[in-house]
Amino acid sequence: MHRRLTIVFVASAGYLFAAPLVIAQQYPVKPIRWVTGGGPDSMARILGQKFTDAWGQQVVVEERGGGGGLLSAEQVAKAAPDGYTLLLATGTHTINPNFFKLPYDMVRDFAPVTLIATIPFVLTVHPSLPVKTVTDLIKLAKARPGELNYTSGGNGSPGHLIAEMFKAMTATNIIHVPYKTVAQGVTGLIAGQAQVMFTVGPSAVPQIKSGRIRGVAVTTLKRSNSLPDLPTVAESGLPGFEAPAWNGVLVPAGTPQPVIAKIHAEILKNLKQPDVLEKIGALGFEPVGSTPAEFGDFVKAELLKWAKVSKDSGAKAE
Repeated sequence: MHRRLTIVFVASAGYLFAAPLVIAQQYPVKPIRWVTGGGPDSMARILGQKFTDAWGQQVVVEERGGGGGLLSAEQVAKAAPDGYTLLLATGTHTINPNFFKLPYDMVRDFAPVTLIATIPFVLTVHPSLPVKTVTDLIKLAKARPGELNYTSGGNGSPGHLIAEMFKAMTATNIIHVPYKTVAQGVTGLIAGQAQVMFTVGPSAVPQIKSGRIRGVAVTTLKRSNSLPDLPTVAESGLPGFEAPAWNGVLVPAGTPQPVIAKIHAEILKNLKQPDVLEKIGALGFEPVGSTPAEFGDFVKAELLKWAKVSKDSGAKAE
């Protein structure tokens, strides 16, 4: 009897360990939802088509833009942990916990897959401002405390908090003039209604090249391929200053690791394809392709960073 129970236990245990592998081998057997919100969905559409081509299952990009990423994250957090619902995560998702009571937890309720790519914010100024370097801006702001304005896409937006982090690290007093959207903020900067803005790359590059605004530095630790002549803020006298925009993939917590590994491998494979690199490069993205563990650490670090900036600055959302 004891031997029979032992055999049954071993067989059952073997099934439990083998089941996720079988699921991963079969995955996917139905369409996949890739939920976006809190930023553009271009990355999901580019990679989603590659998933469809490779796996023969349709990837449906579902835009849930309400609440600046709140709805998209909630949809995925509450979805079945089976690999058929993905979240295109962005920096906004790690900022939101500081301003809203969320029905989910960014660490507890999600499993990381990969940081797909980053894109810089650009420290930009109105051309009339006598500023060409980060040092110039710091000196001018210290000489004229409270006289310079910076704009953003709204209270609690990434551009708002990046500027507040800059102010804290430089001990300067630059006044926030929020707009409803990034596009409106850029228009306000061009019109001279504000003098400074941390502008996400795709919104900044055309205006810099046309001479309507001036680029000063980028917020990534490495120089941007889109603006190779601009230094980083970190190399311009503020070591450690890093605040990229980014796209990554999260899935519901509890998703089988073999399924996560299969999604991860497919993304990394496609981040090496020339046509994918060309498409995301045109958008200003630079590929990363981190491991799930690395992306998990990255998300935790982003949550801690923006929690500190929000608390220290007293920033409030609209």
